Amino acid sequence: MNKYIRVLCGLMASILLFGAIQAQASEWTGGIVGISDDAQVATEYYSEDLLLPLDEPEEIVALNPDGKLDIAAKSVVLMEVSTGQILYENNSHEKLPPASITKIMSLLLIFEAIDQGKLGLDNVITASEHACSLGGSQIWLEPGETMTVDELLKASVIASANDATVALAETVAGSEEAFVALMNQKAQQLGLKDTHFVNCHGLDVEGHYTSAHDVAVMSCELIKHDLVKKYSTVWMDSLRGGKTSLVNTNKLVRFYDGCTGLKTGTTSQAGSCVAATAMRDGMEIVAVVMGAASSKDRFNGARKLLDYGFANWSKVDVKVDESLLKNVPVKGGLKKDVAIRAEGNSSILVAKGRQNDVVQNITLAEMVEAPVEQGQQLGQVHLMLDDEEVGIIPILAVESVGKMTFKAAYIRLLAVLFRL
Repeated sequence: MNKYIRVLCGLMASILLFGAIQAQASEWTGGIVGISDDAQVATEYYSEDLLLPLDEPEEIVALNPDGKLDIAAKSVVLMEVSTGQILYENNSHEKLPPASITKIMSLLLIFEAIDQGKLGLDNVITASEHACSLGGSQIWLEPGETMTVDELLKASVIASANDATVALAETVAGSEEAFVALMNQKAQQLGLKDTHFVNCHGLDVEGHYTSAHDVAVMSCELIKHDLVKKYSTVWMDSLRGGKTSLVNTNKLVRFYDGCTGLKTGTTSQAGSCVAATAMRDGMEIVAVVMGAASSKDRFNGARKLLDYGFANWSKVDVKVDESLLKNVPVKGGLKKDVAIRAEGNSSILVAKGRQNDVVQNITLAEMVEAPVEQGQQLGQVHLMLDDEEVGIIPILAVESVGKMTFKAAYIRLLAVLFRL
């Protein structure tokens, strides 16, 4: 009898567990935005892995005896967004196929066009034959179909839709070819030496490459456009009145605290790639993983990089010691000296626990010759940590000081005489 009871209890437990798993799966796939059963799910190389939580993190992320993090990828880099400072890198300049993280540069140009007033979120775009002819991740645009810029950005950022990205690119530059020329021009302006684009979506093609370092730089530029976070932080959404469902290709958005984006990429040549951004305690960092063998490896690698950055670095706002700012004598001026000020405060990165070890050293002109312009730089505050300079704050003239001329001297003399 006891044997049958144990079997029955085991069967009931299995049924309850199966039901719990189904309920959780339902939440992951539809509970957030109410994805209907007949909706087309648009996402880059859709797989169940995107719906599963990350592996349990290591309690302490530390470098191995070789001074490296154990990450299964060809190339990685970790960079702080506001300063561009590299916090960790391994093989970061290798030229590799980028897959859809190509869209980081495409989106940068699109958001610049929006900022410049050349493109509005409510503008309606008509899909071209070319935009609709692309394979890979897509929202299945039909030639002549119309969508707003806002809708196409949802598709491009959340679901990495190639057709949506090309439709936006054609609107900005007239053709994909002209847009790609702008992408390469922007890469030169940003000083990217490992990058050459052939298309704006990232499908594999000869001569289309970038590096983890260059992806980090362009990611830093893109994430400075706050509008991108309206899309990059969304886990699920939909288009066409719910007929097309969008699942974010970057599952860190759902499962990593502070994640702000940004973009994934997957092709047969590129493997699994991701540029992941996150912010905690006022510090935003970007982790780039390229050439991972699996989606699991890229997300675990990105999470390890982000954890390492937040565990070991702090962003510090340094306020200049006002006692260092003495007036600078002016030679041959209408005033004997000029007041000075520091040009704001400086945000610097320091190793955790060393925030109070930053020293301020000032270099200041002993004398300046008139005329002096308001805002003219007269010195610098050097922020030092041990023997390393970690930041510079310029020192500027508060006001203008004119040059003493014969006429000015004569007028001053008359004023003095009349006062007598």
